[in-house]
Amino acid sequence: MTTRPDHNSPRRAAAGRLPPLAGQVGHRTAPAAPGQQIWGAIDIGSNSFRLELARLTGERYQRVTYVKEAVRLGAGLDAQGMLTEAAMQRGLNCLKGFGEQLVGIPPERIRAVATQTLREARNRNAFLERAQAVLGHPIEVIPGREEARLIYAGVARLQPSEKQRLVIDIGGRSTEMILGSGRKPLLAESFGVGSVGLSVRFFADGRYTAEAFRAAQVAAGAELEEALTHFRPERWQEVLGSSGTVGAVSQILAATGKTDGRITPDALRWCIAQCVEAGSQDKLQLAGLKEDRRPVVAGGLCILYTLLTQFGIEALLPTKGALRQGVIFDLAERLQPAEGVDVRAASVAELQTRFAVDIAQADRVAQQAELLYRQLHPRGPSEPLRELRWAAALHEIGMLVSHHDHHRHSAYLLAHADAPGFSTNQLQRLGTLALGQRGGLRKMETQLADPGLLDQVIALRLAVILCHARTEAPASPTLERDGKKLTLLLPKDWSAGQARTRFLLKEEAEAWARSGLLTLSLS
Repeated sequence: MTTRPDHNSPRRAAAGRLPPLAGQVGHRTAPAAPGQQIWGAIDIGSNSFRLELARLTGERYQRVTYVKEAVRLGAGLDAQGMLTEAAMQRGLNCLKGFGEQLVGIPPERIRAVATQTLREARNRNAFLERAQAVLGHPIEVIPGREEARLIYAGVARLQPSEKQRLVIDIGGRSTEMILGSGRKPLLAESFGVGSVGLSVRFFADGRYTAEAFRAAQVAAGAELEEALTHFRPERWQEVLGSSGTVGAVSQILAATGKTDGRITPDALRWCIAQCVEAGSQDKLQLAGLKEDRRPVVAGGLCILYTLLTQFGIEALLPTKGALRQGVIFDLAERLQPAEGVDVRAASVAELQTRFAVDIAQADRVAQQAELLYRQLHPRGPSEPLRELRWAAALHEIGMLVSHHDHHRHSAYLLAHADAPGFSTNQLQRLGTLALGQRGGLRKMETQLADPGLLDQVIALRLAVILCHARTEAPASPTLERDGKKLTLLLPKDWSAGQARTRFLLKEEAEAWARSGLLTLSLS
């Protein structure tokens, strides 16, 4: 079966808790019937913030609510790579309203992702702390390739086809290109050029000149040129465009009668000529051009024209799917994985192969870490346990760099890896766990203030010690907690012949005593 988007459901303007604001559009349908699951996605883009709520019933996707607000967060990134307070406040105001729409939806069925602007912003953590507080949910900064993968997931499910296709998404500060067939992305890349960034750089004063358009096209071409070989025309049969820029230009072309909505090089040349003739964005009069797109339309046209001419694209068609739908589909697959496979587990397995991990040892450590962690959290949520298992599976990838301080190499590799399914936040957390697997604790004083991370680190460190000889660890270690005191009990018949392990555990207890975070007793 293929996914059937329900675009014929009755819609009315968003009402109740979050009416459309200036620069904001919204659609809602009737509330979900009892027992039907609602899923939520928040896309914190460089130009627009979007909220989508939907029902998933088998292969059927039905939109419940869609709200879009032109926040232009990317335009608030200054020359030092810092988000201005004004830009942050625009984002916070929007997210506060989004948070009100999410009341009553189980948090495990909500995911908020942020893209290029927050990948770049040097003060992103300060913004994220405030943003998560007003939204009421965690926000994950996703890598560019992960953004591309999720975009393709949305397109492939809402507009299914077995053709070899190229999907393009021009965002505010990045452009994603994905080759795929059916539901499988074959190649996904992200490039640091977008409609907001290019507009701010070449059309900041709002004036349109032929020279500015040529300069912007050269800049876009320089960024995209490295993709020419990988995305050459013989590798695809059709080209689809996702999300804002493509949709905005398609609407202009349809409203003016230049095309039926498809985007062609000739049509783009006509659009650019209209901009140059108008002389400025204020004087530009194009049917179908929405006011929230006016400040960034020039940059978007330059990127589109560069893509079509450089890559030999005769026509680009707008598509229904986008990042936010991909986020919902991916989240549903995580919680209800087909054939028991989470895409992140596949990424972990691929990293183990790439870095020649000792699988048997990784499995031993993962089993011990899980056993110990479950004793601290017998009814805890599943995600921290999955993180711990993945960290254990990859804790030795740094061995390929050097045996000496391999935990530091593992931490760096994990924090900077491209791993489908993982956000930047998740990879950094795995890197933190890998860093904490051994050695002194002072290097992690700040991170260990997080009680959840602290328990993950304890379980991983003890598991590494118990498995240090790369042989089977005790079958039934017990970890008990009494406030800030932990007691590790080991089977007497196993412990009697493990003098070196007892020595390492004694050193571990001393390390925790020095940290002042807890005491570890051995029995």
